[in-house]
Amino acid sequence: MKGITLVLALIFSVVINAQDIKPVFEQDGEMLKATYFHDNGVVSQEGHFLNGKLHGEWKMFGEDGKKIAMGEYTEGKKTGKWFFWDAKKLKEVDFVDSKIANVTEWNSMGQLAVNK
Repeated sequence: MKGITLVLALIFSVVINAQDIKPVFEQDGEMLKATYFHDNGVVSQEGHFLNGKLHGEWKMFGEDGKKIAMGEYTEGKKTGKWFFWDAKKLKEVDFVDSKIANVTEWNSMGQLAVNK
C-alpha cells in the first residue's frame, strides 16, 4: 500500500518543476480552468480551481499525450473514483476525504486484485 501511495503522490503533484511552458488559466464561470504543459508542449494536466482549491474533474497526460490519470476533486480533496492507466493495466482507486479507501487493478482479461 505504501508503494501505491507514493506513486499516487507523484502522479497527483500539481506543481510542475522546471517548466518552460507557462500554464494557461481561463475563467470558466465561477471556476478557473488550468492547463499545464510538459516541456515538449503536450498538455500534462487540466482541471479547475474553485476559491483557490482544486475542484471538479482533473486529467493527467503523459508526454506522448496519452491519458494516465483522471479523477475528481471536491474543494481540494480527492474524492470518488480515480483511474490510473499504464501500458498493461488500469488501477481504479476510491478516495474518501483524500484517503485511499479501495484499490482495484484491471487488465484486458478482467479484474486482477482488490485491496480494501
